[in-house]
Amino acid sequence: MSTEASDKKFGVHPDVLKLGLVSFLTDLSSEIIFSVFAIFFTTIAGASAALLGLVEGLADLSASSLNYLSGWWSDRTGQRKPFALAGYGFSTLAKLILLISSSIAGLTLFRVIERLGKSFRGPPRDAWLSSVADKDQRGYSFGVHKAMDKAGAVLGPLVAYGLLLWLGEGESTFRLLFWFALVPAIASVAVLARIADQPGVAHPRENMFAAWATLSPEFKRYLVPAGIFSLAYFSFGFLLLRAHSIGFAVRDIVLLYALFNAAFVVAAPLLGKLGDRVGRGRMIMLGYLIYLLLSLGLAAASEKWQLVVLFIVYGIFFAIDEAQSKAFIADLEPERRASAIGLYNFVTGLIYLPASLMAGALWLLHPGAAFLTAATLALLALVVFAGLRPDQK
Repeated sequence: MSTEASDKKFGVHPDVLKLGLVSFLTDLSSEIIFSVFAIFFTTIAGASAALLGLVEGLADLSASSLNYLSGWWSDRTGQRKPFALAGYGFSTLAKLILLISSSIAGLTLFRVIERLGKSFRGPPRDAWLSSVADKDQRGYSFGVHKAMDKAGAVLGPLVAYGLLLWLGEGESTFRLLFWFALVPAIASVAVLARIADQPGVAHPRENMFAAWATLSPEFKRYLVPAGIFSLAYFSFGFLLLRAHSIGFAVRDIVLLYALFNAAFVVAAPLLGKLGDRVGRGRMIMLGYLIYLLLSLGLAAASEKWQLVVLFIVYGIFFAIDEAQSKAFIADLEPERRASAIGLYNFVTGLIYLPASLMAGALWLLHPGAAFLTAATLALLALVVFAGLRPDQK
């Protein structure tokens, strides 16, 4: 769908900014919690790093488990908003668990259930975004949306940092953080409810399992390197634990997390414009290369300043991975974008569970082993992508 230049704000369709505001509020809520979750889980609740790996892997699996279903259902009905609204609402309700339980079981339940909401809303919302963005500005539009999303992730850790600095690092402070997090989550659902839907073309007779045959060969080729790369994808919680192992206090780790998100916010629109110019296939390969170098850096880092630099580099990588991969899929699948994005998220999410379990086991042997393994797999994914070239017919 095209929009006249006079209707655009900051060079993008108004819905990009509206959906960006919804994502901003949701991420503000989620990142207040996530910026302290790994430390709370292991220090306050008393869980091990290996159990953290299991929980984060289950959360990643949960975050992708409904993607294909919601994407197919959205394409089948042509509707976007109802699915996005249900997903955001479910994540908000899940945060109530933190207000009644701080046990390992309760925290695990929260992480898994909250990610189910993310799983359900993602493909319909991204298909909504791709339909309102002009093709020659699609990368920039996704970059702007993701920048607004991550702006909430900059503010969220800062809220957590302020409360930890003011009230200390006791369990009561964490409980107050969880109450704070609920407010913007509720506001995000209220904002989304006021945005007009932008329906796609309905495919009412399409079977969910038969839909695979309708997807392009280029997209199917892309799933191969994407699946390999997913094995390299250690949970961000391990990056936070790495900072803690080098000597950062909990409140300083929260600031590092805010720095990572700030780097993402700055980089996402710029990388989106670059992807529109040089091609998104090259951006995907650049992301794999950056991740490879990042993993090597994390294995070798021993000084605090090195971790600061690596958190910035991770933000740049994540801006490519989060925004440009979705824009790339939207280019490959103009008719069934929600289904394709949902299938991509589902396949990669299935692999995140063994990847996180592997990272947790390797971490117990030596933290550097987890990052060196990730670097090796990222290199393999880069070579496979260059060989298959899914960006070419």
